[in-house]
Amino acid sequence: MKITVAGVGYVGLSLAVLLAQNHEVTAITTTEKKAEKLNQFISPIQDDEIERFFKEARESKRVLNLKTTTDKAAAYGSAELVIIATPTNYDDVGHFFDTSAVEDAIEWTLKVNPGVLMVIKSTIPVGYTESVKKKYGIKNIIFSPEFLRESKALYDNLHPSRIVVGCDADQEKEASDFANLLLEGARTEEKRSGSVEQNIPILLSRLTEAEAIKLFANSYLAVRVAYFNELDTYAQMMGLDSKMIIDGVCMDPRIGSHYNNPSFGYGGYCLPKDTKQLLANYNGVPQAMIKAVVDANNIRKQFVADQILERNPKTVGVYRLTMKSNSDNFRASAIQGVMERIKAKNVPIIIYEPTLEDGSEFAGCKVVNDPDKFKSQSDVILANRFDSELLGDVSDKVYTRDIFKRD
Repeated sequence: MKITVAGVGYVGLSLAVLLAQNHEVTAITTTEKKAEKLNQFISPIQDDEIERFFKEARESKRVLNLKTTTDKAAAYGSAELVIIATPTNYDDVGHFFDTSAVEDAIEWTLKVNPGVLMVIKSTIPVGYTESVKKKYGIKNIIFSPEFLRESKALYDNLHPSRIVVGCDADQEKEASDFANLLLEGARTEEKRSGSVEQNIPILLSRLTEAEAIKLFANSYLAVRVAYFNELDTYAQMMGLDSKMIIDGVCMDPRIGSHYNNPSFGYGGYCLPKDTKQLLANYNGVPQAMIKAVVDANNIRKQFVADQILERNPKTVGVYRLTMKSNSDNFRASAIQGVMERIKAKNVPIIIYEPTLEDGSEFAGCKVVNDPDKFKSQSDVILANRFDSELLGDVSDKVYTRDIFKRD
C-alpha cells in the first residue's frame, strides 16, 4: 500500500517508520533540509527506537521503504491512504487548538486525491472531525488518537497499550483495516526480534468519542502528576519525607507505583494543551476538576519558584530545559514557567542546555554549556530531573524534586 504521512514530529515520524516496514511510505515535511536528513535515515528528533531503526537501515540490516519530500501534490496525489499527524498547538488567547496545519493537509488531499481515506492522528478538539466533514462535504475521514511519549514514540507504536479508531457506522471496515495496519507494524518487529506476541486491545468507537478518549486520557495523566506534586508540596512545607509518603500511598494496587515521581509541573507538548482544550470543551458543562488541575499546575510552578527565591540567589542556573531524561524536546516544559516567575523578580538566570548553542540566549537567559563554568556561576541549580554524573559534585546547590531519579 502507498501511504502518505503528513508531519514528521514524534507522531508522524514514528508512524511512518512503523508502517514503512511493510508498505511504501512517503512522509511530508515543510523543509528541504529535514527531508534530506530523513532520506539519509538521520532522525531530526531524539527517539531511541527511531535512531536504532535508522542505523540498521543505513547499514542495510533493515528494510524501511520510507522517503521524505516537501512536494505535497505528488505525495498526496499518489497515496492510497493519508495519515495526518501535523501539530495542533494550543492558542491561549482564543482557547482553541490551531488546526490550520490539519486543514492544509485535508485541503491538499481533496485537491489532488479527493477519494482517498484520510486518518487524523493529530490531537484535536472534541467534535472537530464531524465539523470538518460538514465544512468540506466529505465522508472519507476518520480519527485515531495517539498515546505516545516523547523520545519513546516508536517504542509506544511497537508496544501499544491499545489502538483506538473513531469512525461512522458505515466506516467500520476502513477503521478496522487501519487498526490492523498499526497492529501489523507491531507484529512485524515482534517476529523479527523473536519476542512474545502482545495482547493489544482494539477499540472502534464513534468519531467524537475517540476525540474525547484522547483528551480525557491525557487529562487523567495530568491529574496524577498534579496530585503527586501537591503531595510533595505538602511534604516540603510540613518537613515530611515525600518519598516515604508516596511509597506508602502507592502500595495500594489500585493506585500503583507508576507516574508518581514529583516534578516542577506537567509540561511537554501534550498535557498542557490537552488539559486546556478539554477545559475549553467543557464550556457550559458543570465541572470543577479539570479547571483545578490546570490551576494546580500553575500553583506548583509558583511554589517551586518561591522555594528558589527564598535562598536569595545572585544567579540561578537551570539544568536542562527538557521535560524528561533522554529527550531533546522542551516545548512548554514546566521549568520554563518556573524561570518566568524567577525572572519576574529580576534574578539573573543561566542555562545549561546542550541542544542550544553555547553563548546564545533563550528567553533572555544566557546559555552556558561549559559544565564547570555553569556550576561555578550558579548559586542555586534548578533541575527538574537530576543528573548524578554532571551534578553530583554540586548536589548541595541543586534544587530538584526528582525523588525516584527516573521519568
